[in-house]
Amino acid sequence: MSPTLNWIDHDCGIKRAIVVHLLQILLPLQDNTGRRFKQKDFEHLKEELAAEHGGVTAYLQSPAEGLWNQAGATDRDDVVIFEVMTEEIDLSRWRQRRADLERRFRQDKVIVRYWPLSLV
Repeated sequence: MSPTLNWIDHDCGIKRAIVVHLLQILLPLQDNTGRRFKQKDFEHLKEELAAEHGGVTAYLQSPAEGLWNQAGATDRDDVVIFEVMTEEIDLSRWRQRRADLERRFRQDKVIVRYWPLSLV
């Protein structure tokens, strides 16, 4: 399912499509004890998101590196990223999904973030 294009005509005569919000889910490759998740765990989430939103982009092959300071020490995670584009955002639903992912992937906190996106 493709998003519907809503064209905005700005004063300068340039038209841009303000269509969707881009949501990202960042998940670590392993749990807090260092136990690595199975590839099928990520594949299952990818299939869920694709079925629910009509598509998903999953960056599974080249994990990103996350660093953060906690209690004076630097922690590190290799993370995979899932992206979904959607016209409407139901924040309570996404908060529920985040809580579900925290349970499924045995995490204190899973990052789910979003922002408006213009397509060219």
